Amino acid sequence: MKQKITIKTIAKELGVSSSTVSKALKDSHEISRETKDKIQAYANHFNYKPNSLALQLRNQKTKVIGVILPKIVHHFFSTVIMGIEEGANEKGYNIIVCFSNESYKKEVETLKVLSNGSVDGLIVSISNETLENQDFSHFIGLVTEEIPLVLIDRVVDEISCDKVVVDDVGAGYKATKHLLKNGRKKIALITTPKYVNVGSLRRQGYEKAHIEEYIKTDKNLIVEVNEKENIKNQIEKVFDEDVDAVFAVNEIYAANSMKIAKERGLRVPEDLSVIGFTDGLISEYSSPSITTIAQHGFTMGKQAVELLIERIDKDTEVYSPKKIVISGDLKLRQSTKPSS
Repeated sequence: MKQKITIKTIAKELGVSSSTVSKALKDSHEISRETKDKIQAYANHFNYKPNSLALQLRNQKTKVIGVILPKIVHHFFSTVIMGIEEGANEKGYNIIVCFSNESYKKEVETLKVLSNGSVDGLIVSISNETLENQDFSHFIGLVTEEIPLVLIDRVVDEISCDKVVVDDVGAGYKATKHLLKNGRKKIALITTPKYVNVGSLRRQGYEKAHIEEYIKTDKNLIVEVNEKENIKNQIEKVFDEDVDAVFAVNEIYAANSMKIAKERGLRVPEDLSVIGFTDGLISEYSSPSITTIAQHGFTMGKQAVELLIERIDKDTEVYSPKKIVISGDLKLRQSTKPSS
């Protein structure tokens, strides 16, 4: 009795991609005659039959989009959800929103549940734990199965799909350049661990601005925050370096920096300038209010929906992933020293 095989089995045995196998079995003009003959012969020999239930689920539109985000309490992601919902509703779609809580396991399980035919496509921001593990096989599996996927904010090159991101390097550069132009010399960077790519990209912008001013980056002024430990205690150490400015890659880190400054008798912005990231309520209603980089989460959400629905409705087999980059804007408030 011949073994039951799948597209993945054929791909592995013949050393080609699952997408190539799928196209060859559909007799696509994109695949060479030689390759098609080889794949079709192998499939016939092992009596390959498509999974009719999977095909039925794939072809039957639910008019629902699945969204998986890392955190429920986060101003940026809440604005992303509003953008996704408005964009989806305009096209006659509804959304299901789930949260990974930064857990690799929960992200894998949620993807598995949503991709079984419950939704027509997925919009996802990758969890911190997945980025730390560097295991993206659950996403690569979705792409292989040709399930429409758009990644937002936290993305990686290993996953070949549509993406919508903020220009994090440019944003980090704008924030740091503003502080340098205002005479700040010792600028602390409060960032994420290096495996969280958005933090790493914002760090690149921070370093670029210093290089342009012929200032050597001081590693003692950079704090990589582990959120599993006390955030305030980790940030506090950098204040022993007599910093005169802080660039924080999110508004929680910025607010903690201002709290520490006040405890140490530093005046904001006279003694210490602070710039955060994400234009949320914390930034707006802190005292003093916090200068920040606006990420335009609402726009990101709408752009992601447009890409996803375009992918869902695409009839042609030719598919080239797109990447949309949104520019972050510096929103000046009370926490930075005005230009003299």
